[in-house]
Amino acid sequence: MLFAALRVITARNSVHAVLYLVLAFFSAASLWLLLKAEFLAIALVLVYVGAVMVLFLFVVMMLDINAQRLRSGFWKAAPLAAVVAGLIIAQLVAVLTHAHWQATVEPAGDLGLANNIEVLGQLTYSVYVFPLQIAGALLLVAIVSAIALTLRQRKDSKHQDPAQQVKVRRADRVRLVDVPNQAQARQDVRSSGSHGSAEEGTR
Repeated sequence: MLFAALRVITARNSVHAVLYLVLAFFSAASLWLLLKAEFLAIALVLVYVGAVMVLFLFVVMMLDINAQRLRSGFWKAAPLAAVVAGLIIAQLVAVLTHAHWQATVEPAGDLGLANNIEVLGQLTYSVYVFPLQIAGALLLVAIVSAIALTLRQRKDSKHQDPAQQVKVRRADRVRLVDVPNQAQARQDVRSSGSHGSAEEGTR
């Protein structure tokens, strides 16, 4: 997982970076399986690898992304990124090498008979219900903020105003034109031609 995460930020091709991110998610799902959390592993594969990463891959392949411009400030942020990565690696090593796994909060119910899905549901909707609601509110604010920051008014865009459409009248949109029939049109052409020849003869 660490190798895949490193290749995500060091790969020169954007498509390869997305594929390495998929590998990182699969590795994280494997860690969840080793921790006997099958539901979280399957959710990670189905949600992120099956939906989010496919969307990322489509966006990367459709957009013309200039990788050189995106990597212009890579080496400036490399020292801070290395420190943060070292801290994350140290935490992972400390957690994975721990001899005994103990839950900080005992969920309601018999843990011997309940599976991890039932225990996760009990913890989510009993002990951690308020942190879950706060996280959902923060995600909603982040979505609205992203839309507000990226929304731009284009001058060439065309939109409709329903209020103006309701107020429209027939006289504003429909104009009746008296079009002569074919016989009358021929007669007008002949009469104009005879008048023209008479005027030429007088000249």
